[in-house]
Amino acid sequence: MSVLEMKVPSPGESITEVEIATWLVKDGDYVEKDQPIAEVDSDKATLELPAEQSGIITLKAEEGDVVQVGQVVCLIDMDAKKPEGAAPAAEAPKQEEAPKAAEPAKQEAPKPAAPVAAPQTYATGAPSPAAKKILDEKGMDAAQVSGTGRDGRITKTDAELAAVPALGGSPMTATGARTTTTTKLSVLRRKIAQRLVSVKNETAMLTTFNEVDMSEIFRLRKQYKEEFAQKHGVGLGFMSFFTKAVTRALQMYPDVNASIDGDFKVNYDFCDISIAVSGPKGLMVPVLRNAENMSFAGVEANIKDLAVKVRDGKITVDEMTGGTFTITNGGTFGSMMSTPIINPPQSAILGMHNIIQRPVAVDGQVVIRPMMYVAMSYDHRIIDGKESVGFLVAVKEGIDNPVEILMGGDERKGLGL
Repeated sequence: MSVLEMKVPSPGESITEVEIATWLVKDGDYVEKDQPIAEVDSDKATLELPAEQSGIITLKAEEGDVVQVGQVVCLIDMDAKKPEGAAPAAEAPKQEEAPKAAEPAKQEAPKPAAPVAAPQTYATGAPSPAAKKILDEKGMDAAQVSGTGRDGRITKTDAELAAVPALGGSPMTATGARTTTTTKLSVLRRKIAQRLVSVKNETAMLTTFNEVDMSEIFRLRKQYKEEFAQKHGVGLGFMSFFTKAVTRALQMYPDVNASIDGDFKVNYDFCDISIAVSGPKGLMVPVLRNAENMSFAGVEANIKDLAVKVRDGKITVDEMTGGTFTITNGGTFGSMMSTPIINPPQSAILGMHNIIQRPVAVDGQVVIRPMMYVAMSYDHRIIDGKESVGFLVAVKEGIDNPVEILMGGDERKGLGL
């Protein structure tokens, strides 16, 4: 019998272990070569594990197990033949129930005697002072309450129970579902948590804010949306404008495009822009390499390709490694203002937010414009306030006046039309 031992491949440099997130097949199933058989979580991404050969599979690890790179996680019997479509198993014949033996006649328990009514006295139905106070506060009549005290007196407890019938008979008791569910965090989520905490603890993070006028971008998208899509095969979105504005600002303020390595500052002469994308396993940050050289269509096409890979779980570690600056758009979820957390080892991140029609003053007149708040969090250890504010103002200039600043004064040529 030829049996293949399938081992965990290395998802990327520096990754030594993964977690079996989900088995896509069952023990004893026949699998085809290259068929996805499992999803594994590393500290950077969720990856599919394809079958290396065809045959009957025997699982050697459970869902949730943390396994080392190179460890055997399943066996594939390559000599096994693919089973033909099996007919549904015939239902087992129902066994006739044996006749029940005659049960002995049940003896009825004697009924308890009816309680003897307590004698009526002056106290019957009368509330105690504490009970009367509660009933008066609730606007209740003492005749609506049954007293359990001596001689039928209404006690404080009787009044409290009558005043809160929705609480199931006790002022200290709540009704309704009170279940809890405990789920183990994935390796990816645990790593994200560790990185976020370390950023807060190990960097001098500060956030500066500004607002941008989206009027010109709205006009350009409305005017050239169809022509741009026909020419380039992708839509003209907001991210291409922000990416172009960011790469321009990074070249103007190179300290923002830098990182700390011990006692040294590392400056990059390229702009690898990480774009935060929400996926089924959490937030991923695939990277646009050399975004400073991309056209509007190139940015949109690359973002679309990376976003599809994230949502389909096909993004690779290499496609998320690196990056010199991050853009995240909380506005897609309705966020109006936030302080984004730096994506280490980067030193800054730009947060976009939702677009609101607001009154603003333009040339001494109050007009309604589509406005967005933008936030930039940065590591104050290597980026001073002057650079951070100047950078965000440069981004604002590019968004407020994209034709002159980002397209050289020719909008059609800038959009590649």
